[in-house]
Amino acid sequence: MSTKPNLIVDLTFSFSLKIIGFTEELESKRKFNMANQLFRSGTSIGSNVREAQGAESKVDFRHKCKVAYKEAEETEYWLSLCKYAESYPFEEEMYNDVQSIIKVLGKIISSTH
Repeated sequence: MSTKPNLIVDLTFSFSLKIIGFTEELESKRKFNMANQLFRSGTSIGSNVREAQGAESKVDFRHKCKVAYKEAEETEYWLSLCKYAESYPFEEEMYNDVQSIIKVLGKIISSTH
């Protein structure tokens, strides 16, 4: 494993940690379905980015980043529901984080040919 800083790996790892905490908060409020959806999509972003680091080719790397991008889009959707649904907690910082991750992944995908 490389010890060089990697922006997207670092961003998605710290985001996954935030997702874990937020989904625990959702579970404490008995919002189990939302917690499950957010946990799965939110932590999947980082796992796909990490998997992309060991890609076999540029095509494979790009594909794994696209999967991470889709998971980030899904996570943004679930967080939007939390924002607008009554009685659900919402954390603006996490919403901003996932939007930043989407932008970075979009740039990575568009620049990888």
